[in-house]
Amino acid sequence: MDALPYIRKFNKKTVVIKYGGSAQENPELREKFAQDIVLLYLVGIKPVIVHGGGKKISNLLDKLEFDSHFVDGLRVTDSDAMEVVEMVLGGSINKHITNLLNQSGAKAIGITGKDAGFIKAKALNEEKYGLVGEITDIDKSVVEGLINENFIPVIAPIATGGMNHPGFNINADLAASKIAVALKAQKIIFLTDTAGILDKDKELISTLNRDEIKTLKENKTITGGMLPKTDACLEALNGGVKSAHIIDGRIEHSLLLELFTSDGIGTKIK
Repeated sequence: MDALPYIRKFNKKTVVIKYGGSAQENPELREKFAQDIVLLYLVGIKPVIVHGGGKKISNLLDKLEFDSHFVDGLRVTDSDAMEVVEMVLGGSINKHITNLLNQSGAKAIGITGKDAGFIKAKALNEEKYGLVGEITDIDKSVVEGLINENFIPVIAPIATGGMNHPGFNINADLAASKIAVALKAQKIIFLTDTAGILDKDKELISTLNRDEIKTLKENKTITGGMLPKTDACLEALNGGVKSAHIIDGRIEHSLLLELFTSDGIGTKIK
């Protein structure tokens, strides 16, 4: 009964979900995630999934004995690494998620930003990061067309760079944010391996606004890997998304607990 008002409120609304971390790697959590997405789908919510896959990319690059390193938290991506990134993100991971959802009772379809050229990008800083891209344009009609045909889009964050270009590797958090803005999503939700945004005493902060986030950055409460996630949240909010959530993907059915209970389980930014 607690869930019913939220199901009504979010019916026919688009929710963008950044899927990564343990929720993507642990077999049991993958199954629970699929069940959550199918339930959202069946009660009339329109989920759009954007996924990463950094660990699998690193593992394959290591096996192939390719040099792989990070600068400012971004994987430096040359043309050889880009081929592996596309193979892993657009191939094995994307199709595994799509198949999992389809086998669980949804109707999912996997795409990359190269499909129909719906994500266009330019080099963020080619000399420094190689083929890491900055999104310049999103053709929302491609994703909206899939949603209107009752598909769940599963999106690998690879962008087109134009004719005869190998494409760009896009940070999945920022890709999810841009896609949420383009689709005028009701919410964007980031699944992480932490409870949410924590204070200095490592206690969960349930709700935040822009000014509070600015303060937490200045006093170094928000640091490291949480910085790009909060930046992606703020970018989404500035673009018109109603709320952004950072939740613990290690908890079974974390999506349902965040969306359909009054307390939620993570940090909501509004």
